[in-house]
Amino acid sequence: MLCSVLLMCVCIAGASVEAWADVGAVSVAAGGLVARRESRVVMAKEVLRISLEKIVVDYDFRNDSDQDVTSEVAFPLPPYGSSMDFPDAGTASFSDFKLSIDGKPASFKTEVKAMFKGKDVTDILVKNKLDIARFGRFEGTGSHCRNFLSLPESEKKRLAGMGIIDEPDSINCQANWMVHLQYYWTQSFPAHSSTHIRHEYSPVSGQSLDNSIKALQNALTPTLARTNPKLWKASGAADISRYCLAPAQLRSLIQKIRGNKHPNTNYGDFEERWVDYILTTANTWRQPIEDFTLIVERPKPEEEANGEVLMGFCPPKNAKVEKLDADHTLVHLINFVPTAELHIAFFNILTMGDPDAE
Repeated sequence: MLCSVLLMCVCIAGASVEAWADVGAVSVAAGGLVARRESRVVMAKEVLRISLEKIVVDYDFRNDSDQDVTSEVAFPLPPYGSSMDFPDAGTASFSDFKLSIDGKPASFKTEVKAMFKGKDVTDILVKNKLDIARFGRFEGTGSHCRNFLSLPESEKKRLAGMGIIDEPDSINCQANWMVHLQYYWTQSFPAHSSTHIRHEYSPVSGQSLDNSIKALQNALTPTLARTNPKLWKASGAADISRYCLAPAQLRSLIQKIRGNKHPNTNYGDFEERWVDYILTTANTWRQPIEDFTLIVERPKPEEEANGEVLMGFCPPKNAKVEKLDADHTLVHLINFVPTAELHIAFFNILTMGDPDAE
């Protein structure tokens, strides 16, 4: 669900996009700096570095006008929710978010709200000392429902009756609100000057383990999307197709899966992890981005994986993808106007290890 993150002006924070993954994972999409159609400031350069562990974005903004420009700027996540099956959503507050301006660390403020069925329930949760961003401190181990379990029984029943939570017990708990979280600060762009802004944070990636080789085989037959759309979607081919894997890549992955001597029968044929990033937020500045660079880092294989990680994504504007080294690829564009978001996938073949090994 890298479920998207975007930097935007507070005045348009309501335009955030919800970007949750399909069954199997939760991700929060990542995004870029947004203005309210600020025609006096141009995004002269953007260098975007994406990996499963970290997203780093360096911007050079230039104010070509005769006047200083000051704007309230924010970094809001798209609204994200919680699921008992996917506790990682509770860590999606991007608490490691760092901001620097012209090479110096910069401070920012935080705002978090809870919405339930279109109603702001922030005050109710704050009164009960519930951790809004982490859904009552759903931590996945031990006392994972910490905030919930500390509530008086009468309050548990009241909130459950309202539907804001499912009534918790010693094992299960479930928060039903959506989190609207943003970091914000006041940004100045001096006249006839450039301003360098850098932000970095750990993404919330999507993950699915129950993938079938059938999805890859069907993805090799794109006409299925037209002739048998139900099969195309149900088999997972529709999801695979959004990464623009070349036929040779798909065949290579299929071949490696078939050659896997010790499959992990507890899961599927391969593991899929992905990071989503919102590019079109850049269009609120003076268009286009004069100089854009995307660098994607391929992770090392998981301990239970067999061989190398296969990486796939649709390059913006179908641009050329250059290989910097074994684990890094680059896309470079001049005068770039984003028209679509970015979806990057990493594929591992899962194994149980050699059953004959001691």
